[in-house]
Amino acid sequence: MMLHDDVTTAVLDFDAPDFRERFDCDLPLGSFCGREGTIFRLWAPTAQAVWLNLYRDGAAGEAAFRQEMTPGERGLWTWETAENLDGVYYDYHVTVDDTERATADPYARASGLNGARSMVIDLRRTDPEGWQEDGPPPCPPETVIYEIHVKDFSWDSHSGVSPAYRGKYKALCQDNTTLDGAGERPTGLAYLRGLGVTHVQLMPVFDYGSVDEGGDPDAFNWGYDPVNYNVPEGSYSTDPAHGEVRIRELKEAVQSLHRNGFRVIMDVVYNHTYRLDSWLFRTVPWYYYRRKEDGTPSDGSRCGNDLASERSMCARYILDSVLYWAEEYHIDGFRFDLMGLLDARLMNRIQSELDRRWGVGEKLVFGEPWGATETAAAPGTVLADKSNLHRLNGRIGAFCDATRDAVKGSALQADVLGFVNGGHMEPEHLACCLKGWAGPYAAFSAQTPAQTITYLSSHDDWTLWDKLVLTMDPERRYDEPLKSALRANRLAATINFCCQGHLFLLSGEEFARTKAGIRDSFSSPVAVNRLDWRRAWNWRELVEYYRGLIALRKRLPGLCDKSAAAPDRIGAVSAPAEDCVTARVDNRGGDGRWPELFLIFNAGEREVLAPLPPGDWQALVDGESSTLWQDDETQLRRNTAAVSAMTALLLGRV
Repeated sequence: MMLHDDVTTAVLDFDAPDFRERFDCDLPLGSFCGREGTIFRLWAPTAQAVWLNLYRDGAAGEAAFRQEMTPGERGLWTWETAENLDGVYYDYHVTVDDTERATADPYARASGLNGARSMVIDLRRTDPEGWQEDGPPPCPPETVIYEIHVKDFSWDSHSGVSPAYRGKYKALCQDNTTLDGAGERPTGLAYLRGLGVTHVQLMPVFDYGSVDEGGDPDAFNWGYDPVNYNVPEGSYSTDPAHGEVRIRELKEAVQSLHRNGFRVIMDVVYNHTYRLDSWLFRTVPWYYYRRKEDGTPSDGSRCGNDLASERSMCARYILDSVLYWAEEYHIDGFRFDLMGLLDARLMNRIQSELDRRWGVGEKLVFGEPWGATETAAAPGTVLADKSNLHRLNGRIGAFCDATRDAVKGSALQADVLGFVNGGHMEPEHLACCLKGWAGPYAAFSAQTPAQTITYLSSHDDWTLWDKLVLTMDPERRYDEPLKSALRANRLAATINFCCQGHLFLLSGEEFARTKAGIRDSFSSPVAVNRLDWRRAWNWRELVEYYRGLIALRKRLPGLCDKSAAAPDRIGAVSAPAEDCVTARVDNRGGDGRWPELFLIFNAGEREVLAPLPPGDWQALVDGESSTLWQDDETQLRRNTAAVSAMTALLLGRV
């Protein structure tokens, strides 16, 4: 018996066991076509009627065909035809409690312009040449994640990217671009290869609602506004009006990134939708969303709604979506926006299923272990936030705000300082940072460094450079290479690269990326957000400093260790002078070149003469160069070492 025969949604308890027992469904959902014909399946257990509408165009025109769908068991509505409808657009009209709502298919894998109509798609015809042989490069021994936005990565007219491809997926298919196309000074993927990053993280590339795909080509948004979770964003394609083009071009971009030696991480947003009035809501009103006791939508995301990930079919929707991107688009990892709003059980299921299908360690999973504010999750729900990291699979990573704020100051308050820009750090606090906060700490408590994403800036909040200028330069000269801010930037980067955990960089952080002091540039013009490729060349000394740190980090097992024993490698931590902290690190393993490290971080305004442990010590990094370690003729130090103001000195015992 269908639900509408005996109860209305007004009195439904979606969390009741009997609802799950009657209506949980495990059949594939969406539209599927092939030589045998086409089938449409929609899960709509509260519906009284569902009509399928077929269209010749993805955005305009009246329905060419209408068909009432057949209700079945477990809330499923279906319609089948012997005709292969590949390339046909469609939507549904769903009636619940005598209210009819037009909706696209929440399970669609292709869509027309702006995602308002879904599209039947034979996915094999969207595969680029060689797609079946595509795969990521081998898992690197150390992870360095570099976050980019598809549009801002190549929009700059100096990027060397073909004008037609700037801001598009196609830009990621151009391997050897150079500044202004002059044949030197690499940009784009060639630049990233030289920098040494291992993983490229794409900010949202699913279909989102805050940019009109057929409107201003320079319209910009970060993209944290999901509309169609399983469809690529069309504004990054060369032809958003034809649903197959965006699919093929995103696959080409992933294939190109793999070919260039990068693993690909996808930024996913399963905690809220662009609007409460989404395809999910129109199909099964309220089922996929949390509500407060007064009936209003929960808003822990501060985006107007929260998905109820603890509900079984919502959890299945999210899990299926992640697996779809991993399978169909060969995505190698997932970064979860506001992971603290999702339930821990679901996150563990996601990691477990990825491990089962592709092997342990092949697919990275991590996210923000917080929400924007409190969410109205069902009683008993354990959220995947900082307080529950111990309940997550130990390889599910979490962004470590404790290190971020300790080094550069608060990401939320401009005047709250960190160690490198006028604040203070106790030796014990530095030890926590170096250990990736692996241990029972109040600020952040990871099981091992494998659970820690160590970073200083991301797309959110001020860039590292802007935070330093805000706190160190009263005149706010974001485009000038201020000597004090540059020294603080190098010191901050060196501390970050000495912390155990997975390293994460905002694109352009290494050349002092600025957004002119705008804290959250999610809807600022693309001219503000774009990567300035001339700046990458003009500030190349800072770029080279980062490049040397990345190369050295990969040779230091004491800092790359992610095991439970890794924190024990961090030895004595002390403060030989005010605003100066030192640490010893057990670096045995690897090539054995430096069995021990001695780290000195001097954030003070005066040179410090720091005592050294017994032995001969080679300078690996100082405030001017991060490649001293490449010179076998570097003069060895014994007994003491002079450390300039606002600099770091890393030494290796020989």
